[in-house]
Amino acid sequence: MSNMSDPQSRDITAEVQSIGMGALGERMGITLVSASIDSAGLATISATMPVEGNTQPYGLLHGGASAVLAETLGSIASGITAFNRIGEGTLVVGIDLNCTHHKAARDGVVTGIAQMISAGNTILSSEIVITDAQGERISTSRLTAMARKPRT
Repeated sequence: MSNMSDPQSRDITAEVQSIGMGALGERMGITLVSASIDSAGLATISATMPVEGNTQPYGLLHGGASAVLAETLGSIASGITAFNRIGEGTLVVGIDLNCTHHKAARDGVVTGIAQMISAGNTILSSEIVITDAQGERISTSRLTAMARKPRT
């Protein structure tokens, strides 16, 4: 992960682990690998997901399963980034997800890495790259999220 090369980067894996991957993420077998936040307050999240149980009728990893992994990781990265850059209580919701599927996966696990690419006070964007066990890119996604301060 690129922000782990930042000497000011902080490992937040335990904190993210305590939050979890959500009910759908857990049902799909998404498992957190690592989480960090760099000196600029931008989060990077890495997780794996099994292909088995997440396939379409032809036995390939379902594109929707890749989208679930991408949105899960991008949402967590956006939420952590908003908390660190905007403040506690900030609500983050996904407003756009696009996915390009490059290659099929038939077995094993895939790994997703979400990295923040932009974080303003309202709009946050992350890129999520999903690779197979050989490190070949399965899909590339971009999640755009909106941050809102709670009404007082």
